[in-house]
Amino acid sequence: MKQFLLALLFSPMLSLQAQKFEKLPKFGKVDVDALKMKECEFDKKAGAMVIFDEAESFITFTPANAISPILEQTEHRTRIKIFNKNSFDQANIKIKYRNDASINIKKLQAQTYNLDATGNIVSTKVDKASIYDKEINKRYREKIFAFPDVKEGSIIEFEYTLDGASEEQWYFQHNIPTQYSRFIVNFPQEIVFAATPYCTLPLIQDSKTGIQKLSWYAMQNVPAFVDEAFMSNKWDYLQRLELQIVKLSFSGIPDISFVKTWPEIIKDLIDDEDFGRQLKKDLPRTSELDIELAKITDDVKKMKLIHAYVRNNMKWNDRESIWALDGVKKAWKDKLGTSGEINLILINLLRDAGLKVKPMLVSTKQNGAINTAVAGYDQFDRVLAYVEIEGKIYILDATEKTTPSHIIPLNVLASEGLLIGKLENYEWGWKVIWDDKNKFAKSIYLNAEINDNNKLNGLATIVSHGYQKIEDLNLLKAGVDKFKQEKNLQPGVTIDSLVLTNELIDSLPLKQQFTFSVPTNASGNLNYFSLNHFAGFNKNPFLTEDRVTEIFFGALQDYAITSFVSLPTNYEFDELPKNIKMMTSDSSIIFQRRCQQANGLLNVQVSIKFNNPVYSQDSYPEIREFYKKMLELLEDKFVYKKK
Repeated sequence: MKQFLLALLFSPMLSLQAQKFEKLPKFGKVDVDALKMKECEFDKKAGAMVIFDEAESFITFTPANAISPILEQTEHRTRIKIFNKNSFDQANIKIKYRNDASINIKKLQAQTYNLDATGNIVSTKVDKASIYDKEINKRYREKIFAFPDVKEGSIIEFEYTLDGASEEQWYFQHNIPTQYSRFIVNFPQEIVFAATPYCTLPLIQDSKTGIQKLSWYAMQNVPAFVDEAFMSNKWDYLQRLELQIVKLSFSGIPDISFVKTWPEIIKDLIDDEDFGRQLKKDLPRTSELDIELAKITDDVKKMKLIHAYVRNNMKWNDRESIWALDGVKKAWKDKLGTSGEINLILINLLRDAGLKVKPMLVSTKQNGAINTAVAGYDQFDRVLAYVEIEGKIYILDATEKTTPSHIIPLNVLASEGLLIGKLENYEWGWKVIWDDKNKFAKSIYLNAEINDNNKLNGLATIVSHGYQKIEDLNLLKAGVDKFKQEKNLQPGVTIDSLVLTNELIDSLPLKQQFTFSVPTNASGNLNYFSLNHFAGFNKNPFLTEDRVTEIFFGALQDYAITSFVSLPTNYEFDELPKNIKMMTSDSSIIFQRRCQQANGLLNVQVSIKFNNPVYSQDSYPEIREFYKKMLELLEDKFVYKKK
């Protein structure tokens, strides 16, 4: 579902303009005008700007050994202008690369440029001793450094060569505006590659052929990418180019393909020491679990017991991975591991208990959408346990401590996962990860009265189901103050005597009960109040005129608000707001309100339903207007006066 919307949004829009290839200024060649520049011409509010960003990927080989490349590397150059102190963090650099003996970063140099009191350019080099290399895991490393002497008006610049690898993705867009960005492919003519743009802005493309074929792709005046409310993942929407080497094509000999299929990827994973072979390990010291399992015959209860056992005994080190890089036995011994190690342990124990379980590779919301047309395990950031019991599917993540076994983790809902199984039996394949039964579901009951001091006092009961229960439990762990802040309570609202029920029982909804007090308002001889409390609809997240990303709620939503308010005997309600039903053109979002009163007792019932988890960018204008009207209706005032 999400992938389909992304494909619509990023249909390649190429502006095939011939462009003379011009080299950028050499490293260290900075002019005074650039240092005097006060703002970005096409984004006056920007705190910093990428002046230029360039990479050139090379592959060369000799005729004597034509089929085997002898040089593969990428040269990078980046120059950034700092306008104000709010963007000093742009001077902290991390360069991620593969942890492989054949790959390294060399020729790294970096320096800061400033103007002194006399208007001369002063450069300050990054001391090589302050550049350090950090291993993230067995598969990735980082080169880390910070620029010295950064001030308002500084220019920072760095360049390096990534030896042993060519760039696979190039991002023209960043979180600050980019004046010029260019990606160059410098390959022999015999190398066939695919450069796929994911762009909505004009892309300049050209090439020339010599001994090697030089192809380049460029963008100018690229705006900064701005995070938007209810956005799935920004990396899916950045203006970018993806490069894939397809094959070697020589006359007189068969083509040599570099493109793998998903079955080939699965075969590699099953045979991999850090993945498939880790599913055949006998974990020691599980006698306590074995004793408990011996008492249970129901497979669902077995699954829940094992899921809880791994969650309670393993601590996640916050590293995402599909691999057991140090092995499941070591992770089990240390009670600490990556997401891959923890969930491969879970799969091992589920399988040992006789349950039908397979590993499923997924890409979480934080990692971005999967391109199923291009086979590669680098697209995934987590492995989960896919369990089938009597035709029902359960998807488990032992790093996630609050999601019950019967609910799919929210960070993978409305996506696709790759099931890893035997190829010959067709036990592998893509699975849609979806559940329309568990929602963000909340029922709010307010029973209140207006006292003689014109305060609205009452008892609130909030019953949360599904994903709403999980969200509320996470908020309440931080205390009542955090709860109030996250729920956007209006000024003046106080809550007290919070009591929770069923917070430890997965099969039952969470019940929150507390007393609350909120002052009413007065105008002349009229008093009035709003009932828009505790539902979280106090602030409009859709304020901008335009939007570049889909609206990703993640799950269906269902809210019901029932309020009873009684008046003192000497007061009466004035005319009530009208009953109303409002919906979007496709009926996927529905708002309904009914108001009635009798003998000083007011009853208001509100229902809000979101029947889609994801909405396309094209639907934004309608949803924006719907939200605006809905919030206005929720803020309608109930007026009362003395008889």
